[in-house]
Amino acid sequence: MKIQEIKDILAGTPTEEQLETFRQDTRAGVQKLLAAFAKKQEKEQAERQRFSNMLTYEKEYLALPGITHIAGVDEAGRGPLAGPLVIAGVILPEDIFIAGLDDSKKLSGAKREALYPEILEKATAVLVNVVSISNIDKENIYHATQEGMEQILRKIGVRPQVALVDAMHPRVEGIETVPIIHGDALSASIAAASVVAKVIRDRLMLELDKAYPRYGLAKNKGYGSQLHMEAIRQFGATKIHRRSYEPVRSLCLPPVEERDNYLFTPENGKEDAGLAALIRDLEA
Repeated sequence: MKIQEIKDILAGTPTEEQLETFRQDTRAGVQKLLAAFAKKQEKEQAERQRFSNMLTYEKEYLALPGITHIAGVDEAGRGPLAGPLVIAGVILPEDIFIAGLDDSKKLSGAKREALYPEILEKATAVLVNVVSISNIDKENIYHATQEGMEQILRKIGVRPQVALVDAMHPRVEGIETVPIIHGDALSASIAAASVVAKVIRDRLMLELDKAYPRYGLAKNKGYGSQLHMEAIRQFGATKIHRRSYEPVRSLCLPPVEERDNYLFTPENGKEDAGLAALIRDLEA
């Protein structure tokens, strides 16, 4: 058999009989391909074990009587000076495997974008809540986050019995909430929610950057970078800036227009009409 033929077989799923045949092939090129194949298999096995460890909380609760669905809930955008907060809730099936899924903060933007459609495809249910700037200013960021998470748990497509949450404690009757410090690195469900929330918010801020190009939103995503702070001092704040955050608070500006939170179910490759309308309104 030609080496290229062997390479093609090893790129797929070779049988044990084929592997044994290749092991007996004394050509250096074949043995090199086998070594690379073994290394790849070892890496994949390690990744599956890592992911299995991230399902420890899920397995623990699914083993209890009456527990069939567990939601992971996380947010993106508690700290920025500008733009809404985005919360995501994700329910994963019991036999899930998503290679590379991790805390969104540990992943590159490209990796998050690659994982996003796979999460939407494999998840049992996904719901996103875009928490309005007016609610952040009115409630304070902690309570706005908690209330936004509670809305997620009440309205997500499949009602969970347990919610795993990254260091927060939303309260919804009939749902046990489990706050986990650094949960986005310890629970696959929370990690999936963190990726969805981060992708949605980053995309939203990229759109808002087109309307407010002076503030560097495409790069800083609304956080207080030097460019952003300088722009606020020079040009003032916009309607997407949070009045309750310094240095905007000291400007004593009138409150932003009151708006409800916006909840939607993201669909891969499809633009949500309500979210698009919300972005256009924020850009106006």
